[in-house]
Amino acid sequence: MFADINITTVLDLMGTFAFAISGIRLASGKNIDWFGAYIVGLVTAIGGGTTRDLLLGVTPFWMLDAKYFITTGVALIAALLFKDRLLRWGNTLFLFDAIGLGLFTIVGISVSLEAELPFWVCIVMGGVTGTVGGVFRDVIINEVPLIFRKDIYALASITGGIIYFLCYQFQFPDAVSEVIAALTVIVIRIIAVKFHIHLPILKSINSEDR
Repeated sequence: MFADINITTVLDLMGTFAFAISGIRLASGKNIDWFGAYIVGLVTAIGGGTTRDLLLGVTPFWMLDAKYFITTGVALIAALLFKDRLLRWGNTLFLFDAIGLGLFTIVGISVSLEAELPFWVCIVMGGVTGTVGGVFRDVIINEVPLIFRKDIYALASITGGIIYFLCYQFQFPDAVSEVIAALTVIVIRIIAVKFHIHLPILKSINSEDR
């Protein structure tokens, strides 16, 4: 099950753990039981990749390998063991979400490149892989999806995809391109939150504004 692990698989598992933690951490404030928290974490971790695979017309990745379920279980155990510390760290959800976004963006691009799709499609698939799981998570726990708020989120994913493309054009080694692009997404997300950089909010449009 864990044989033939390459850099993309490592990033995939790290992203799974990070997104699962973010989902479980958010679920902890909703009076959800352990099993419910596991489901929220799992949906967060596999939602984007599942959507990507369905769009690509292939069997969703988690149906072919149980390690994503196991990794989510490890994330739940870690959250339970370090519950007090996680609850004290106000930025824990954001940090794990940023890491998951960066790692999953690159996984989505890599999988799409293997399918020999145009690079612009690969960037879109990277965004889908990185953001849709969070959308499912937020819908399940009755929150406005983060991607639809003013936060720099999807744009960070797209920027990381463009950086990956530039590295690819300059013929960087795949592992180097993946790490640089993932770090770009994570750093952009962290800087945007730290310095309150965000997109303008679309204000209400009605007859009184005319």
